[in-house]
Amino acid sequence: GPDTPINSIPLSVDNNKSDGNGQYTIQYTGYIPELIKLLTDTVGFNATLILAPTNKTYTQIVQLVNTGDFDIIVGDVTVTSQRRESVGFSNAIFDNSLRLMMRKTPDINVDLFEFLRPFSLRLWGLAFATCIYADILMCLIERVDNEDLQDRSIISQLTLSIWYCFGNIVG
Repeated sequence: GPDTPINSIPLSVDNNKSDGNGQYTIQYTGYIPELIKLLTDTVGFNATLILAPTNKTYTQIVQLVNTGDFDIIVGDVTVTSQRRESVGFSNAIFDNSLRLMMRKTPDINVDLFEFLRPFSLRLWGLAFATCIYADILMCLIERVDNEDLQDRSIISQLTLSIWYCFGNIVG
């Protein structure tokens, strides 16, 4: 979608330029177009500048962002609680409270167990059972010759074996 600067001199000026063949193009100069160019170069998105319609109020312009007609609006829009509910605002980027305004992104729910999704529950159960089986084998085989496992209770030996096995699996 297009990016819309709100025309306020000296921040953006539209100049009609003729190419000699009677074709006129609008060229924007000033702080806002330079800011948008810097953003496109830095972030890597394509921007089509469209001057905000003069017959729209600031509230209507905010709604144009909220409905997706415009992706970003750059202007001296006052942040109100009602506007903040529908769109996101940047910090002031100029002394007169010039801000970037963009559509709010939906809140992302973080699932702390998302890392378990690549494998099925049965596969995780098999991995756990294999780890426990290896722990028991390691305890039975190593407890006679391994000095760390000698002179300990069977529970302590199993716990230490589990720790060794887990450390080898995890790395």
